[in-house]
Amino acid sequence: MTKLLEPYRVLDLTQDKGMLCGQILADMGADVIQVEPVGGANGRHLAPFLDAEPHPHNSLYWNGYSRGKRSIELDLDSQKDQFIDLVRRADVLIESETVGMMDGRGFGYADLSEINPALIYVSITPYGIDGPKAHWAASDLTLVANAGPLSLTGDEDRPPLRVSIPQAWNHAAAEAFTGVLVALIERASSGLGQHVVVSAQQALTLATQGNILSAAVGESTIARIAGGMQTGDIRIRLTYPALDGFVSITHIFGATVGPATRRLMEFVYDEGFCDEATRDKDWIAYGLHLATGEESIPEFERVKKCVAACTASKTKAQLLEVATARKLLMAPVTTLEEVANSEQFSARQFFVPAQQSTLDPPKGDRKAGMYPGAYAKFSKTPLIINTLAAGIGQHTTEVFDQLPKIPVLNLPQGKQLERPLEGIKILDFMWALAGPGATRLLADFGATVIRVESSKILDVCRTIRPFINGDQLPENSAVFHSTNAGKKLISIDLANPQSRDVVLDLVRWADVVAESFTPQVMKNLGLDYASLCKVNPDLIMLSTCLMGQSGPLSQFAGYGNLAAAISGFYDITGWSDREPAGPFGAYTDYIAPKFNATAVLAALDYRRRTGQGQHIDLSQAEAAMHFLTPGLLDITANGNLQSRIGNRDINFAPHGVYPLQGEDQFIAIACETDAHWQALGEIFPSLGTKVEYQTISDRKRYEDALDDDIRAITTDMTGTELETTLQAKGIPAALVQNSPELVDDPQLKNLGHFNPLPHHEAGGTVIESGRVHLSRAKPVLDSSAPTFARDMMYVLQKVLEYDDDKIGELLVAGIFD
Repeated sequence: MTKLLEPYRVLDLTQDKGMLCGQILADMGADVIQVEPVGGANGRHLAPFLDAEPHPHNSLYWNGYSRGKRSIELDLDSQKDQFIDLVRRADVLIESETVGMMDGRGFGYADLSEINPALIYVSITPYGIDGPKAHWAASDLTLVANAGPLSLTGDEDRPPLRVSIPQAWNHAAAEAFTGVLVALIERASSGLGQHVVVSAQQALTLATQGNILSAAVGESTIARIAGGMQTGDIRIRLTYPALDGFVSITHIFGATVGPATRRLMEFVYDEGFCDEATRDKDWIAYGLHLATGEESIPEFERVKKCVAACTASKTKAQLLEVATARKLLMAPVTTLEEVANSEQFSARQFFVPAQQSTLDPPKGDRKAGMYPGAYAKFSKTPLIINTLAAGIGQHTTEVFDQLPKIPVLNLPQGKQLERPLEGIKILDFMWALAGPGATRLLADFGATVIRVESSKILDVCRTIRPFINGDQLPENSAVFHSTNAGKKLISIDLANPQSRDVVLDLVRWADVVAESFTPQVMKNLGLDYASLCKVNPDLIMLSTCLMGQSGPLSQFAGYGNLAAAISGFYDITGWSDREPAGPFGAYTDYIAPKFNATAVLAALDYRRRTGQGQHIDLSQAEAAMHFLTPGLLDITANGNLQSRIGNRDINFAPHGVYPLQGEDQFIAIACETDAHWQALGEIFPSLGTKVEYQTISDRKRYEDALDDDIRAITTDMTGTELETTLQAKGIPAALVQNSPELVDDPQLKNLGHFNPLPHHEAGGTVIESGRVHLSRAKPVLDSSAPTFARDMMYVLQKVLEYDDDKIGELLVAGIFD
């Protein structure tokens, strides 16, 4: 069977940071060669371990993200010639070394591109390759703190929180593999590679759900509360109790979500937990009533207590059944064990058994572990998942024996494209964040994206903050502007039968159709893949939704907070002695855009080589679970259930968020090496001299006392001064930043992250830049913020080439709303 990325060879030099990039490329069929230093990579020493036995072959972290790769053992300095031979034959190189280290060794992009001009060189970095923070020491914790998500997550009476299974480097890796695919498509024209650079800090800003823009557009700043968010005095609650745990509810209001909240309150009424007057409140305008004071805050708190009393009377399974039957925006908060045993994921055959040769042989009949499987289902090129994780240098001889038979990469050079996706045409039916975020990335690099929406059923992004100057009009959402910049918008009433011919003309024009409805919606409209292939046989179609196109929960609709709850993220975010606290917002909506974009790009590359289009079924929950692989292996291989542990880490100590001078001011500090600890002891001598803290095992044993000691020191310190002192010693440390600090962050400014745009109604707005930087290809910025009416005539006249008479007939028919 032909593999999606079969022609490509990848050199993966990542040792512990950004390993997911190579794993996904391997899953898609590329030949990924893991280049390990002599003795093995650092990641082999990271917990969890099989049977809790530390050994380089037992690391479930390493095995989780190195599956399907071949391993060679190589000293780059003493075996430089062998490495250069590999580079001459490679399509892609991935590295996540300290910024400047590869250049210093003669292996930077400038050096290797001279040897292999077609090489796509990927640098996964904490902050980028230049700018004031480029050389900062960083860790998962400090990056989440400095990028914004930490400030929005957690209990207001405790320090803000991260997800207990590290996420930062996976966000960066996911951006990186989209960059690889964009660069491969451009190389098909130019014959040249380029440098792909990703900043983990910038990648993580997506997990603020656009709230990073609040200070830039004149909106109030969100404050954290457990399992929700607070703006002003209004406290939005997304986590509610169940009889046997918790559920997440999209308990918000407005034209899009208000009807679902109405259905929720009808259920609460039917169960006897509220009266008719409470049930019959105006749930569409309720947010506005709260903002104006027409509805009091105490009354809203009473409403939430009614909901909580109702959900607390039912089990998670009962509530899921109710949610499915009544179309409620409610999902169970599942443990990783419940995720691994899910009927939905089992029905889709998502989890893949570990090869027993991957790890030490299992004892008795215990499983060796279950991996997250294919991140998407491709109809023509199903991903063939190889869970075998190689031993140190297992393939060294094999790889170098094969090398003379592989020609040096020498591509003919052609036209260089500043817009790598120029000429690619995408018809976009998607809404909210996970889908449109992907097509925004494609538009950034030059694809023509025509977005179909309706003013009768508002995209939820038009109804969520931040709004320009706090004005909640549908055209004023900055997150909508940012998610849909670069696209052409046309408003069509798909329920009108006369709209079908226009839609089919757009399908004939398109290379890709992308939709994010629940299954059957497009089929009911006559716009499913089988139907569309009759008018465009080579079509690529992406169908992405919460749970995928099949399985018992395929019709379950909702947003990223529900997918995050049902796929395990909520249970591992919070304090061990309290209920789940997050992660903030629609968390899987910040992961899925990269997978959606990559799926489309890989299918486009495959069609370029074979002429074949295909259908892609991508479940948002399944794709996101690749960010939880170590925890899923821990429960399925070891029976060890990871849950929320505050800001602590299973590998490192100290590892926490500590108070500073001033109200709600915090700094994240993470000592990941003995050198970090020794440097911290030089700054805080009272710590360094304590015998009980001298080894990492000691520091983990006495972690409560250690955190108390650090907290006692930092409480009276100034944040900026302490951050500077710690960074000067090479210790990963970063202040916790929210929107006001992020808008002024010098590194984000250096990356051009904030971009003002004219706005036809509000005067002006600000959007976020793309998060993938290519050395030759520059992103395309929109000329103004997208609005309903802006592009209709362009699409009808320039794209579809309709004449005035036909346009007039369509206007009379009322298909444009």
